Amino acid sequence: MSFKLKSNYQPTGDQPQAIDSLVKGIQSGKNFQTLLGVTGSGKTFTMANIIERINKPTLVIAHNKTLAAQLAQEFKDFFPENAVHYFVSYYDYYQPEAYIAKTASYIEKEASINEEIDRLRHAATQSLLTRKDVIIVASVSCIYGIGDVASYQEHTLLLEVGKEYAIEEVIERLVGLQFRRSTTDFGPGMFRVMGDILDIWSSASEDIVRCHFFGDELEKIEYAEPITYHKKEEVKEVLLFPAKHFVTSEDTIETILPKIQKELEERIKFLESIEKPIEAERIKMRVEYDMEMLQETGYVNGIENYSMYTSGRNPGDTPSTLLDFFGDDFLTFIDESHITIPQIGAMYAGDKSRKDNLIEYGFRLPSALENRPLRFDEFEKKIGQSIFVSATPSKYEAEHTQNIVEQIIRPTGLLDPEIAIKNMEYMADDLSNEIQNALQKNERVLVTTLTKKSSEDLAKYLAENGTKVQYLHSEIDTLERLEILKDFRMGKTDVIVGVNLLREGLDLPETSFIGVLDAEKVGFLRSKTSLLQIIGRAARNVHGRVTLYVNNRTKESKIIPLPIDYDTDLAVSPAMKEAIEETYRRREIQQKYNLDHDITPTTIVSKIKDIGIQSKKGKNLENITIQNEDKKTALKRLELEMDIASANLEFEKAAEIRDMIVELRGK
Repeated sequence: MSFKLKSNYQPTGDQPQAIDSLVKGIQSGKNFQTLLGVTGSGKTFTMANIIERINKPTLVIAHNKTLAAQLAQEFKDFFPENAVHYFVSYYDYYQPEAYIAKTASYIEKEASINEEIDRLRHAATQSLLTRKDVIIVASVSCIYGIGDVASYQEHTLLLEVGKEYAIEEVIERLVGLQFRRSTTDFGPGMFRVMGDILDIWSSASEDIVRCHFFGDELEKIEYAEPITYHKKEEVKEVLLFPAKHFVTSEDTIETILPKIQKELEERIKFLESIEKPIEAERIKMRVEYDMEMLQETGYVNGIENYSMYTSGRNPGDTPSTLLDFFGDDFLTFIDESHITIPQIGAMYAGDKSRKDNLIEYGFRLPSALENRPLRFDEFEKKIGQSIFVSATPSKYEAEHTQNIVEQIIRPTGLLDPEIAIKNMEYMADDLSNEIQNALQKNERVLVTTLTKKSSEDLAKYLAENGTKVQYLHSEIDTLERLEILKDFRMGKTDVIVGVNLLREGLDLPETSFIGVLDAEKVGFLRSKTSLLQIIGRAARNVHGRVTLYVNNRTKESKIIPLPIDYDTDLAVSPAMKEAIEETYRRREIQQKYNLDHDITPTTIVSKIKDIGIQSKKGKNLENITIQNEDKKTALKRLELEMDIASANLEFEKAAEIRDMIVELRGK
């Protein structure tokens, strides 16, 4: 099936030129191109048009989950008949395994998995293996190993109506695909048998597969709602993929166990030779336990640390990642590339440093190093023909791009915002006035600071003065962050204060004023690139303005000429000068285009999107409400479920239920 772009608009401004140039570049074999598009110029729409014309599976990489979620929803709107998926890390909370030698502290891996995001990851990989019209919007987690694609593809189970299957053999196959049999709770990656009905809940689906048997004959297959069993669709066949991305067969396990044993013996011998008997005994106990679990169940927590063996790789071989599921011919967009590229480049070194400590002190075998993200040179070889997308491309893009295309004109005629420079000394009063002015027009305000403490203090001050304010910080999980941004757009919050979370890619057209505190400071958060990105957040509103709050200029510093009027007693950094000059260069081009084409600027109106992913807390409490239980009944049921989970040694699940009980008691 081909990509079919659905939109009420046609490319305008300099979009047609950008689309044509980049499409020709791809068709002529260019590997790296750059779309230098300002905020609000319709970069995503340009990308969508390129995808439709090139008609290849496409990977879009974003540098954080929030931006990836926003892009995924936009592409779903553009391509409702095609497969658009969201692929990010499935951890709500993740503390990697580590050892701190200085304090002799071992930190065990601790993680809280979001089942909905895990389902979306499985849906993404399964679509890539079954169709070509696929867009995957991913975070940088796409460069981490997820199991061998060939093994994942081989371990499938096809069930067809009218054929005969011994149900015991089907169950055995499901167990081999890492599905778990359910006797009480039923969820993704599980199956259950009720008389002649076999229910299977694929890790990639919101619905269950109900297989109706008459004796050994499979009479009927239907997709059904998992709680009510309401039939949604009847099908003739179903192809089931493994419940986990890391999957191993009995034959594979029998083959790899001697290899792991050999490495273990070599490691023990080495540690003993350098007089580390404690580390030698530690690695012996840990690996022997893992081998026993693999032999008995085919799986062990931390199986990814043996991925070199399970995938048949040699030391140093490139691990299998999401990119391998695309095949050889696909298109890659790297969104906000000035941030995403450095992020990808830093992943390998950080992971290796942590693993080296674990290996040195007897917690992991040296082969655990092969469970790793891609090195940057490996990433470059694996990605398809690539287009960097950024309003502020960095050095890497400049050195590698074979074609750079500017997209400065906004279809709505909006200009880059006007900029003012004001004294930090009077910031609080001035900011309060700006907030009131924005609220009178039903608009919103963003404020960015340099430190978490200053953000907290400012948010507290504004709240005490009656402002509906939210403080956005790095400790807020992905889904809660999306809710905060949604509330901001809906008017439940008028002001968001943050540190480094208000820069790239956020679509907040209600924002008409942005305050940048300590704008003259030197550093990454106040570089030319960062300032341009911050300024760009106000370019989606016709009233968009930015104030750079700065301190007084020292007597030794020079007065810097700017294309705007300002108090020359105030400090101006070189980064501020460059950002302001670039902003007003763009304004001049935009104003001329509007004048030549008789365009009146209008605020971008975009609908408030919901990516349909719930946090665990929200999902669980909603379930309680749906069942119309009173508080006392709900608490009793949850306590029973917690006891059952504990009895079944499902301690992570028990902890989640305990948290729900605590929250419900507090209501």
